Amino acid sequence: MSGTGSPLLIGITGGIGAGKSTVSGFWSRYMDLPLIDIDTVCRGLLEKGEPGWLALRRTLDHSFFTAEGELDRGRLRSALFADGELRRTVNGLIHPLAREMMKIQAAACSRRMILVDVPLLFEAHWQDQFHGTVVVYADKVVRCRRIAARDGVSPDQAALGIAAQMPLADKALLADHVIDNRGCWLTARMQVVHLARLLDLEHGPAA
Repeated sequence: MSGTGSPLLIGITGGIGAGKSTVSGFWSRYMDLPLIDIDTVCRGLLEKGEPGWLALRRTLDHSFFTAEGELDRGRLRSALFADGELRRTVNGLIHPLAREMMKIQAAACSRRMILVDVPLLFEAHWQDQFHGTVVVYADKVVRCRRIAARDGVSPDQAALGIAAQMPLADKALLADHVIDNRGCWLTARMQVVHLARLLDLEHGPAA
């Protein structure tokens, strides 16, 4: 991605239980950088009357909506988990809208560098939207333990959620940088600090 005068976008991704949101939140606070959360963007797009809601209303069966017309997010989430074709259809509708909203929000920022938390960065083929990509990595055992503790599910259920996603090792091979979050948070935090300073040196002050 290029563009004279345009802000530097750093895409941060990972997988369930890897600690992506923890890393992106700390990085944003540590460097005082704006953070665009694509999950939050998508939630906004799916509010009744918003572009994402309109796209799904035209495409999905009415059973995915409440009597008041609100999207039944829990029902949709379960259906997406079980139906790959439906998942591809919905992602094909929502991802372009989220990408455009990201660009709008980035353009409104006056900062030189912007962090973007993107759960499906590589799955959605958004690599070319960013000046740099970062994967937050943790192995399956660590992720299962975190998910089970956080969500109150069994290790087997946690493993199913991990298996439904693109392997983190594959994402790490595609990324420009990797934060190893298998161990203690202090170690991961030191890696974030080092990477933040490295990018400052490469691209100039983030402010």
